[in-house]
Amino acid sequence: MPESPDTEGPIIRLVVGLGNPGREYVGTRHNIGFAVLDRLASQMGGSFFKESKWEAFQARVRVNESELTLFKPATFMNLSGEAVGEYARFHRIPSSSVLVVLDDASLPLGTLRLRREGGGGGQKGLESVLMHFSTEQVPRLRVGIGAAPGGTDLSSHVLSRFSAGEQEVATEAVERAAAAVTCVLHRGVSSAMNLYNATPSSVNALDNTANKT
Repeated sequence: MPESPDTEGPIIRLVVGLGNPGREYVGTRHNIGFAVLDRLASQMGGSFFKESKWEAFQARVRVNESELTLFKPATFMNLSGEAVGEYARFHRIPSSSVLVVLDDASLPLGTLRLRREGGGGGQKGLESVLMHFSTEQVPRLRVGIGAAPGGTDLSSHVLSRFSAGEQEVATEAVERAAAAVTCVLHRGVSSAMNLYNATPSSVNALDNTANKT
């Protein structure tokens, strides 16, 4: 199996952003995975398109002289694994060569958590991906969207948009997540974990502001 530039693991061939298709979901917390992939495509000179064969939007770019596919499932969040699994099996992409980018309401807004493997943690889209690969050995980058306020159910929270006071941190989180993915592609998962799993200063500043109100 080919190795990444730092020889620490398999080359990432498929980067998956999780979210819901449709204009009504653009900008929602649940779609931050899509936002990260949109940013990556812009940085890498790729454009998303949809083939009838796949229930997803794709952008194909080149990284380290190899082809990389950016992949946004169009199946809605809870069925993401159907599109991802079918595409990966057809192209013979192992789970260890897939990086999933997703939202996480258990993390403070703007916090990133990159891991090589693990459970779904209650995130239905990731759980669907793991189920279709029949393994938890799927690298993933969780992007914190903040916990639901008291009295708000989780489903309503993840489909809400960021407040004016959160928008700057959310935008920065998308930029940092895109940078983390790029780091994985060029330097490997371990290096990216060391660089990006720390809590950024902007998150601490937002927490301090919230504690004063």
